[in-house]
Amino acid sequence: MAIDIHWICDDSSLAEHCLQWRKLPFVALDTEFMRVDTFYPIAGLIQVGDGARAYLIDPLRVGNWQPLAELLEDPQVIKVLHACSEDLEVLSRLTGSLPSPLFDTQLAAGYLNLGFSMGYSRLVQEVLGIELPKGETRSDWLQRPLSETQVSYAAEDAVHLAELYERLRPQLSDEKNAWVLEDGAELVAQLRRETDPNELYRDAKLAWKLSRAQLAVLRELCAWREREARARDLPRNRILRENALWPMAKTQPQTLSALAKIEDMHPRTIRQDGEFLLELIKQAASLPPEQWPAALPEPLPIEASALLKQLRAIGQAEAERLNIAPELMLRKKILELLLKSGYPNGPYQLPDSLRGWRRERMGQALLDCLASAGEQT
Repeated sequence: MAIDIHWICDDSSLAEHCLQWRKLPFVALDTEFMRVDTFYPIAGLIQVGDGARAYLIDPLRVGNWQPLAELLEDPQVIKVLHACSEDLEVLSRLTGSLPSPLFDTQLAAGYLNLGFSMGYSRLVQEVLGIELPKGETRSDWLQRPLSETQVSYAAEDAVHLAELYERLRPQLSDEKNAWVLEDGAELVAQLRRETDPNELYRDAKLAWKLSRAQLAVLRELCAWREREARARDLPRNRILRENALWPMAKTQPQTLSALAKIEDMHPRTIRQDGEFLLELIKQAASLPPEQWPAALPEPLPIEASALLKQLRAIGQAEAERLNIAPELMLRKKILELLLKSGYPNGPYQLPDSLRGWRRERMGQALLDCLASAGEQT
């Protein structure tokens, strides 16, 4: 079946179409972008599907994104995307806005127990019985003109995404649909809660092994790396490699030759930023103790795995009851945070990241499980 494709290559055409789309109950959205040597994704194409046609917006020729921003924020129009965390970054960078309400078809598939974290092609095959061509995911979306294969690949995505929504939405109960939208809102909120660069040291590999004084150095290194990656629009590892952070904080080199001996230290980093990094390490190392970060908790001991299993079983039982993919219920990271809040003897505290319907339905059961485990020890 030939797809009806419409190109949008100027501001007035985009404004006109956005007005039309705002009269619809939903639009399907997809993006193609490049992100090889940059921190931020570069948009190569924006696709919109309305259930009948595919619209291809050329971001290299459009300048005024305000009409699309208004569509994204229109509460009356559902925005349908698939596995959309990177698409959200592209849209945010381009328009300054994020889609709301957001219906992610990958999440919807999980709530219908079709599978967890399903790729787009597999979901299209499963739900629509259509086998998509292997695709153009690795091609250059900034080249012009785009090849015929690229154009048809992009258009098919927009059309089938709309069809997926029309097929999946009626199968969801109103409650489950509300949860899909709630999870979509959480994805958007996560992107809005841009991480404070000064907090990134907490997630650095093996950070818990460092003393508080060493953590002060790690904190400054991680924060500098993040700010520079954003400012220079380069991948983080092009600024300073991940595996160099911990040994730098641990050994605190004072000379360029000592810096060069650090595992995974790129010669380019020493050339461009070596002197600055030595000064940064020196300043961070001289901070008074009251400015050191608190010690980080150690990873949970192996004995905690039995308890972790009991907590996970609560999510699995609820998933079975609701006929939802069990992986959608309680993320391992959330359960570990819960355990770390009071292990081994309690009291335990539900982490902030356990939100919404999951907290309502399972929060108390998790705390009760931990309380009864504590009584048995």
